[in-house]
Amino acid sequence: MPAAEPFCPTCKAVQPPGQADHFRRLGFARTFDLDRKLVERRYFELQRTLHPDRFAARSPKERALSQAQATSLNEAYEALMDPLKRASYLLKLSGIETGSDGKTVTDPALLMDAMEMREALAEARKPAEVDAVVAGARRDAEAAEAQLSRDFAAEDLEAAKTTTLRLTYLDKLIDDARARRLNVA
Repeated sequence: MPAAEPFCPTCKAVQPPGQADHFRRLGFARTFDLDRKLVERRYFELQRTLHPDRFAARSPKERALSQAQATSLNEAYEALMDPLKRASYLLKLSGIETGSDGKTVTDPALLMDAMEMREALAEARKPAEVDAVVAGARRDAEAAEAQLSRDFAAEDLEAAKTTTLRLTYLDKLIDDARARRLNVA
């Protein structure tokens, strides 16, 4: 059985999810540039056919396989819909760990930018000031996503790794800013 085929072509029984990567599982080429609407459409098509509710009257084995297939589809969908997760996953498929745990950052420019953004967030005393930090971080995140597209298109995985790490910091800053906004008057 091909790893990405959810059903046996002969008997039409649901199969184990196999070892297909997220791209193959949803029927896409390994690329950073994906149409999110197409990813979503394909995901829902597959979920409609594999959802465990459709197998409620089947054997326990088929129900378990359906659940495993649905779980694999959910993981693939989450990874491919989020640009940061997609970039990290593409790098991982190429054998490159992103070091997104924050312990392996060696880029002085990235460290300086991250420190400056954190400082601006810490100094924000009004919601508008926090919003300004978030707006800047979102612009930077959009630019990082565009850069990732160029990095992967050029097959420059080291640049993609650096850009992915930058996007990791920006996403974390945006999340932290949401919490900070609740604490400012």
